[in-house]
Amino acid sequence: MNKLQQIALTKIKGVGPKTARSLLEYCGSLEQIFNIDEVTLHHLPFLQKKSVDSLLSKECLSEAEEELAFIEKHKITALWITDDNYPHRLKQCEDAPLMLYFKGTADLQPQRAVSIVGTRNATPYGKRICEELVEDLRDMDIQVISGLAHGIDVHAHRLSIRHAIPTIGVLGHGLDMLYPAAHRDVAARMLEHGGLLTEYPSGTRPDRINFPARNRIIAGLSDVTIVVEAAHKGGALITAEIANSYNREVCAFPGGINQPYSAGCNYLIKTHRAHLIRHAEDLLYLMGWERPQPAGPVQLSLPLSKDHQRIYDFLQRREQAHVDEIAAHVSWQASKLAMTLLEMEMNGTLFSLPGKLYKIQ
Repeated sequence: MNKLQQIALTKIKGVGPKTARSLLEYCGSLEQIFNIDEVTLHHLPFLQKKSVDSLLSKECLSEAEEELAFIEKHKITALWITDDNYPHRLKQCEDAPLMLYFKGTADLQPQRAVSIVGTRNATPYGKRICEELVEDLRDMDIQVISGLAHGIDVHAHRLSIRHAIPTIGVLGHGLDMLYPAAHRDVAARMLEHGGLLTEYPSGTRPDRINFPARNRIIAGLSDVTIVVEAAHKGGALITAEIANSYNREVCAFPGGINQPYSAGCNYLIKTHRAHLIRHAEDLLYLMGWERPQPAGPVQLSLPLSKDHQRIYDFLQRREQAHVDEIAAHVSWQASKLAMTLLEMEMNGTLFSLPGKLYKIQ
């Protein structure tokens, strides 16, 4: 498709993602949008007068030419929703942007992607659990996504860079500026260790209305959204609600009942909008993600009891097994099997997976 026309569609005055889709559906192609006659345009119920005027004057095409020159000069990648390299997780969302602008080195189709969000007024507690979480996600082939805002967002980005985890900042403005300006240093490092992504063309200011819309991209890019610390209201809770609407997992760290910046997390957990997590292992368990295993056979540090060895030998012959399969193999009472499996899990001999599945470490 013509990149100029793709950009021009997003430049039509008064046309957002929803209206743009309606226009595309009605016309059948991008080319037809810019060749439609005036009478027809005036009769389209979903177009405002300023949108019609923008199309008829070809103003949107002139602005698109300027935008195309800008992205070529600054080596920005413009991604149309049907492009192969458009993030496939985001493409699944019904309100995904038709156009994205990306600058950086990150793979936009990572194996695993988590968004880490939270309050702009991060407390020492929030910073500490964020640091522990990100550090424990090293070597997991995970991409960290956030909004480059003050507080938990920028802390997650900085920690990701420190631990060599690719990290993407989703912006609420164009790539010709950076807000907040205080984060220019970390943004520059992110271009080498991740990237910056936005749906907004150059010249778009960081208006307040842009940031709730930006949050849907953060949620849509991710397999799971993690709320580290949040008050009762704010962007982090908006992101969590959007992630839930996309049927993506949401996790939250609990906090003290009297701590204002834990109120949002506690609310999400209380209302079953988020899974309670305490550390990275809880996240990996929820998502069914496994840590990379060292090459060669696992050497057990302690000798196993007779009962433990019986289960271990059974699991060693298969990738994983359901608890009913284990029960059929050992023929024990349910209480004995449950206690033995718990003991083996606690001492690190085996690992439990969702769905009552088990495998050896």
